[in-house]
Amino acid sequence: QVQLVESGGGLVQAGGSLRLSCAASGNIFSINVMGWYRQAPGKERELVAAMPSGGTTNYADSVKGRFTISRDNAKNTVYLQMNSLKPEDTAVYYCNADLVVKIVLGRRSLNVWGQGTLVTVSS
Repeated sequence: QVQLVESGGGLVQAGGSLRLSCAASGNIFSINVMGWYRQAPGKERELVAAMPSGGTTNYADSVKGRFTISRDNAKNTVYLQMNSLKPEDTAVYYCNADLVVKIVLGRRSLNVWGQGTLVTVSS
């Protein structure tokens, strides 16, 4: 079983910063992609940023230049540094991982979601 545990959400004023963390635990063989999505009230879940283990980092246009995604592969952890926050960034932020786990008969690919952490930006 694999778990993603997020932390770092909260209430911040517009223009402020927050840093989200997401740690993956379990019988993990490798992690291909770790990323962050968000879902605002009444809206669909959208990609914020994704970071493959090897490849180009991808950001939503709305956060480019303000948010930075990073990974600590030794800790199976992904971070999202959010600067210059705006009220429209208010949402539940979800961590996502595309990974491979070890099972009795070999390995298995999984896509796993965290439980979400609320970010509220006041104007």
